Amino acid sequence: MKKHNFSAGPSILPQEVFQKASQAILDFDNTGLSLIEISHRSKEFVAVYDKAVALVKEILNVPATHEVLFLQGGASTQFLMTAINLMKVDGGKSAYINTGAWSNKALKEAKNFGEVVEVASSADTNHNYIPKGYQIPTDVDYVHFTSNNTIFGTQFKNYPETDAVLVADMSSDIFSKPVDVSKFGIIYAGAQKNLGPAGATLVIIKKDILGNTGRTIPSMLDYQIHIKGESMFNTPPVFAIYVSMLNLEYMKAQGGLEAISQKNEEKAALLYNEIDNNPSFVNNVAKEDRSLMNVVFLLNDDSKDADFLAACTAAGISNVKGHRSVGGFRASIYNAMPIESVQALVDVMKKF
Repeated sequence: MKKHNFSAGPSILPQEVFQKASQAILDFDNTGLSLIEISHRSKEFVAVYDKAVALVKEILNVPATHEVLFLQGGASTQFLMTAINLMKVDGGKSAYINTGAWSNKALKEAKNFGEVVEVASSADTNHNYIPKGYQIPTDVDYVHFTSNNTIFGTQFKNYPETDAVLVADMSSDIFSKPVDVSKFGIIYAGAQKNLGPAGATLVIIKKDILGNTGRTIPSMLDYQIHIKGESMFNTPPVFAIYVSMLNLEYMKAQGGLEAISQKNEEKAALLYNEIDNNPSFVNNVAKEDRSLMNVVFLLNDDSKDADFLAACTAAGISNVKGHRSVGGFRASIYNAMPIESVQALVDVMKKF
């Protein structure tokens, strides 16, 4: 039976990417060596890295003012790296928009390096909407937000307007739609949603915002050192970068982000339409803020939750149980999720 994997992450990737990656594990580029045993400084892997960076720049239209890095430590390390690299020692101040678990964790890390202003929060209704109408102070070193919220199923449709450096955690919706990178000081994203396997973290950073804090930054946390070392200050996550490169090739072949965005909208519309018209289910997220990546929903009668999960399992549908802080169900429909799998879930919902 075909498996329909709705995991929130690590998540589904295209089958052809898996096939090429599995071959490289056995014999990479006819070298007679496995991808995971060659030197990260070999000409073969440097070519992989250079191509991955070039594809990121091409697909996202990254301006020359910005650099692309592949680092380790996930988005969780970026929570503190952004703060330590941007917040000044004397009078450092940052602004955070709190829309859920991940933005809240980023906010807490930033408090170790200076004053943090929570300019808006959706905590009053358990993060089922994106705040609007808030004021951002003019004296902050940067403004941070999380573009898509995997747990609560919300997504920014319009990004914050500010003259300060704009920092975004785009871990769960990067490469899902076009983005004007020039508006951002830093975009960071764990790879394990739309880009590649867990282990790599993409960072896109405007170079002229660095070196202004007046603090000594530990080497592994210093963006300038990683830029100078072209992501090879230490051994990079070779396999994760290679698979990301393959997936970037796949995205380009699909027609780029305009085509990918259209497919994502179609998949989300199919599922939300069923939720809205099926009396057994409900979605409590503000409609204008619904995520195109993570669709959360509840049964009106939660005593039937186990029965619904059993019906999903019988249909080959996996990983639709909701996060413990929200309950119910969550269908993560990242780029590689085919609309046929979304239809399979909708069919189960109709029968149920």
